[in-house]
Amino acid sequence: MEPFLTPSWVHHTVFYQIFPERFCNGDPGNDPPGTQAWGSPPALDNFMGGDLLGVLQRLDYLEDLGVGAIYLNPVFQARSNHKYDHGDYLKVDPHFGTNQLLKDLVDEAHRRGMRIILDISHNHSGREFFAFADVVEKGEASPYKDWYHFYGFPVSGPEQPNYKGWWGLGTLPEFNHGNPEVREYFRQVTRYWMEEVGIDGWRLDVANEVPHDYWAEWRALVKGINPDAYIVGEIWGDGTPWLQGDNFDAVMNYVFRDAAVQFFAERAITASAFDGAITQLLSRHPVQVNLAMFNLLGSHDTPRILTVAQGDTARVKLAMAFQMTYPGAPVIYYGDEIGMTGGKDPGCRGAFPWDPAQWNMELYRWVRQLTRLRRLEPALRSPEYQGVLADDRRGVYAYRRGAGPSALYVVLNNSSHAAEVAVPVAAWPGAAWAVELLAETTHPVAGGEVALALAPGQAAVLKALW
Repeated sequence: MEPFLTPSWVHHTVFYQIFPERFCNGDPGNDPPGTQAWGSPPALDNFMGGDLLGVLQRLDYLEDLGVGAIYLNPVFQARSNHKYDHGDYLKVDPHFGTNQLLKDLVDEAHRRGMRIILDISHNHSGREFFAFADVVEKGEASPYKDWYHFYGFPVSGPEQPNYKGWWGLGTLPEFNHGNPEVREYFRQVTRYWMEEVGIDGWRLDVANEVPHDYWAEWRALVKGINPDAYIVGEIWGDGTPWLQGDNFDAVMNYVFRDAAVQFFAERAITASAFDGAITQLLSRHPVQVNLAMFNLLGSHDTPRILTVAQGDTARVKLAMAFQMTYPGAPVIYYGDEIGMTGGKDPGCRGAFPWDPAQWNMELYRWVRQLTRLRRLEPALRSPEYQGVLADDRRGVYAYRRGAGPSALYVVLNNSSHAAEVAVPVAAWPGAAWAVELLAETTHPVAGGEVALALAPGQAAVLKALW
C-alpha cells in the first residue's frame, strides 16, 4: 500500500472560498438575463453577475490579504446561481466566462504562487446534462438509462420525479456509481481540468453519498496525474472513514467550525469544554491529515460568522485568531474578512461590496495581520498543539503551538471582562522575556509563567526572547 501523504503546500496555505456569482462582476456583457443590481438581497434564484474575470481582476486584493489558494464553488455550465446542477462538466458556464478564461486565471494564480481548486458534484447532475436529457427524450431506449436510478418510463418532470434525486429533488438526479460508463466519464472530466487547465485540486460536493470504492479509484487517478493535488470532501461530521489514505486528503472541517462557533461566536461552552473538543478532534487523525484539514468558520451553506456572533466583532476576531493559529489550512469565506453578514442559505451568499467605505476595517486589518503572522512563524504551521490553560471562570484559553524554544503560546480572552492570567510556558526553560507579537509588547518570564493582563476579547501570541 502506498504511504498516506497529503500535499505539503496545503499545510502552509490560507484558502479563500469564492462563490463566483457574488464575488465580483468583471464583465457585465456576460450577465444572465434579468441580472439584478450588485448588492441586491440574495435569493435562491436571482443573479448578480459575478464571474471569473472578476476573480482574475481581484487577485491583487487576495494576494495582499495573504491568500495562497482559492476554492471556487462550481463554475461548470448550469441553470442555477449555485451551479451544483451541472449541465456540462466540460464547459465553464458562459455567464462566468470561458474555459480559456479559467485557464488564464489558473495560470496567473500560479505565476503569483497561488493555487486553484474546483468544486464538483460526482453525486448528481442537472436535468440538462446530456445523458439525462437523452433519457428524457428516448426513454428506456436511451443508452444512458443506466447512468441514473430510474423507477419507470417515460421520465417525469422534476416536480414529481420517478427517479432518484438528491434529497428527493427532481432538479438534481443522482448518478448510478456502479455503472462503469459513469466512472469513465468522470475520469475524462478529471483529466481535462487537471491536465488541460492545470487546476490544483478538488472539493467534492456531498462526498458521503458516493461509495468509498468509487473515491478510491478516483483518488488513484488524481494522484497519478498530480501527486501534489489536493482532495477535500464535503463531510459534515466525523471524517475518519474517508481519511484512511485511500479517499481524501482532508474534509471540510465542520466539526472544527462547530466547536469554534460554540465557544467564540455563541459563548455557549466553557474553555475546558472547548479544549476537550479540540483535543479530541486532533486525536482522531494522523498528523498528515491534521495539517491538511480544511478549517472553516463559515461557508456557502452556513450563516456568516459575524451574524452568528450577533454582530460582535471582538468574538469574530478571536475565532479568526484561533483559526489562523491552529494546525491545518485556514479557510476564509469570501467577505468574512470585511464583515459581511447574512443568515443561512441564501442569506450567506450576498454580493461582495467593493467600496471600502462599507468594510469593517477592524476585521480586515486583523485578518491581514493574522495571515502575515502565520506566514512568518513556522510554529503556527506545525502539527504541535497542546492546551495549557483553560480558565472557565475568566473565560481564558491558552495553547502551545510548535515545540521547544521556538514554540509560541496563544492566549485568548473569550469574555466581556478584563482578565489577569499566568500562562505556563514550559517549553521555554531559561527564557527571561516574551514578546507579544500582535501588540508588540514585552513581558517577563518568571517561575515558568508569563503574567498577562488581557482586555475583553483580546488575543495574544507569545514568543520567547533569548
